[in-house]
Amino acid sequence: MLIAHVLRDKGAAVHTLAADATLEHAARELHDRRVGALVVLDGEGAILGVLSERDVIREVARRGAASLQDTVGAVMTREVHTALMDESIDDGLGRMTDRRVRHLPVVEAGRLVGIVSIGDLVKHRIMAVEAEAAAMQAYIAAQ
Repeated sequence: MLIAHVLRDKGAAVHTLAADATLEHAARELHDRRVGALVVLDGEGAILGVLSERDVIREVARRGAASLQDTVGAVMTREVHTALMDESIDDGLGRMTDRRVRHLPVVEAGRLVGIVSIGDLVKHRIMAVEAEAAAMQAYIAAQ
C-alpha cells in the first residue's frame, strides 16, 4: 500500500499556519481542528516547519504561559521529514520510527499535497494485514 492510498481514504486536507502566528493561536487551531500538528508555510506555500502539540507543551513547560505569545517560527520543528505519494506505508512508518516523529507532510513536485500521521499509517497497515489474513482463510477453506 502507498501513501497515496492513505490520502485518498482520509482526504488531502492539511491545516497550516504562518510562522508569525502566536503559540496561543496555534494551540487554539490544534484544538479546534482536532489535529496533532500544523504545517507552517511561507507566503509562497513552501514548508518552513511543523508545529506539533509536543512542541507547544515543551515550550510551555520550559517557559510557562508567557511562551504563548512567542511565534510559531521560534518553536516549530524546522527539520521536516516528508513523504511522497508513491512511497510505501512501510517506508513512511520506518521514517517516523527512526526520526521519532508522528506526522509526515506529503509532497508532490515540491508542493504540499497532504499530511499523514502515524495513526493513519498504522490503521492502513492493519487493514492490509487483515485483508491478507482473510484471503488466506478463504483460500484454505476452498481447498
